Amino acid sequence: MKLAIKLAFRNLIGAGLRTWLNVIVLSFSFVIIIWIKGVMAGWDYQAKTDMTNYEIGGGQYWQETYDPYDPLTLDISNAKIPSELETEIEAGNMEPVLIVPGNIFPQGRMQAVSIKGIRPEQTLLKLPTEKLDTVTDAIPAIIGMLMANNSRLKIGDRVTIRWRDANGTFDAAELLITAIFSSNVPSAEAGQVYIPLERLQQMTLLEGHATVLTFSDPEATRPEIAGWKLRTKADLTYQVDEMIKTKSVGQSVLYGILLLLAMLAIFDTQVLSIFRRQKEIGTYIALGYTRGEVVGLFTVEGTMHAVLAAIAATIYGLPLLLWQAKVGWTMPIDTSDFGMAMAQTLYPKYTVGLVVSTVLLVTITTAIVSYLPSRKIAKMNPTEALRGKLQ
Repeated sequence: MKLAIKLAFRNLIGAGLRTWLNVIVLSFSFVIIIWIKGVMAGWDYQAKTDMTNYEIGGGQYWQETYDPYDPLTLDISNAKIPSELETEIEAGNMEPVLIVPGNIFPQGRMQAVSIKGIRPEQTLLKLPTEKLDTVTDAIPAIIGMLMANNSRLKIGDRVTIRWRDANGTFDAAELLITAIFSSNVPSAEAGQVYIPLERLQQMTLLEGHATVLTFSDPEATRPEIAGWKLRTKADLTYQVDEMIKTKSVGQSVLYGILLLLAMLAIFDTQVLSIFRRQKEIGTYIALGYTRGEVVGLFTVEGTMHAVLAAIAATIYGLPLLLWQAKVGWTMPIDTSDFGMAMAQTLYPKYTVGLVVSTVLLVTITTAIVSYLPSRKIAKMNPTEALRGKLQ
């Protein structure tokens, strides 16, 4: 095997430009596959981290009638906070959120919103809720950047808000925007107004009620609670997982085409090499090499393209990928229009498993492509091969 590797390396170097062209194209496949998969892994990590920090925590209990995609059910989607969870809420490991429908009237326009009541002192989510602890004659409120852009509101603005209490009576008051945050999570920003929980409970006559109970520990075993539906972190990030899978399949077409071109070049190189080196093959067999050993020599020679490509990819690709991981890839369009957690700038995330699996994939594929034309050697007659003629 050691001799085969030495002979294969000598033959590749002797082939000159043809070898290096194959190596360069194959190295492009290494770099592009790792970069694309790194972007997908980075997006997955970023999206889930942002959703965890700003919206879902480690998981949630939903009031049994709550449906985030059906705003018409918000009026009835609340219930008394279970007494068995009070201790956890007081410890700061669980955060109750009351959600009711409402309308705001910026610049004389009416805009539907979800009014979310949350405790100003909470630390479970990264929302700047401390800004809700403001002394003012209006109701202090915080909104997301998407909400601010759509309603043309800024910090210090006052806007009228209307809601309906538990008895069905409409009421209105004035909001004061005390903070605007950016989270990369559209569902936490678009059409959402956050005000103090106790204030919203008083406004709606729903003292002690909540719609969603967000907890911090995703690993803790959670009991089933009557009237509430348990939603684990995996359940709440399901859409992100499905989107990543869809995008990964689509992106795989790109590096699949590039890999196919590289494999085609190697296949053609092997066929041409066997055709031009018939006397050399016959000499190997005459010197005592078995046909299997000669086939192995040519397979190793073809596979070595992948080894040299991996070295080349490391030389120019490693600095490029590390730089990309540092500065990120800024999307050319506004990602807030996607309707799901996605930052404007994606930072690729590379792992040892990703690099190793890519190297193995390309190397094994190269070995198979190198072996296929080499099988013809097993059918060669040594005498005819020495004369430079195939059977």
